[in-house]
Amino acid sequence: MSKYLRAMVILLLVASCGGGGGSGKAPRSLDNACSILEQRPTYFRAFKTAERKYGVPVHVQMATIYQESKFISDARTPFRYTLGVIPMGRQSSAFGYSQALDGTWDEYLQATGNRRARRDNIRDATDFMGWYMKQSEQQLGIPMWDARNHYLAYHEGRTGYRRGSYNAKAWLLRVSAEVGERAILYDQQLRRCRAAR
Repeated sequence: MSKYLRAMVILLLVASCGGGGGSGKAPRSLDNACSILEQRPTYFRAFKTAERKYGVPVHVQMATIYQESKFISDARTPFRYTLGVIPMGRQSSAFGYSQALDGTWDEYLQATGNRRARRDNIRDATDFMGWYMKQSEQQLGIPMWDARNHYLAYHEGRTGYRRGSYNAKAWLLRVSAEVGERAILYDQQLRRCRAAR
């Protein structure tokens, strides 16, 4: 085998291994917090780091990431189409585990000085969420355990949350209630599982 061919094979193997824990694929059994953490131990370390740094409980982070990306590292919003067939770009710039928008992500990078952060990296995504939710706690008075209202502020932005823009969106009120219920479920599960110790 020539050196060139050998180098290409090695390069392809390394590239196929991917980075950021999961090559974009979601863990199995997303209704079971313990199963998620057993499959992806790096997730728990990331969640605990954000919890210590910002005070956002692990179950609140997990419920929000479930809703935003289903734990898919490179999740993106769907395409918009004109005439039902002509792609016109994505619905928004949201990307990664946390579905952070370009502008909000840039604000995070500037505020934290974490210029190397990536939205498809679980550590960076949880740090972003912790940073955002900490500001929501400080500016809006939302308790850290309140997954429902944190999700509303996360989705609508803090200005939209202050204005109550979510009240005109029945679907969003339903989704935020589901996030709150999932956070309670995950909290109950995490209290009993070995992966969360």
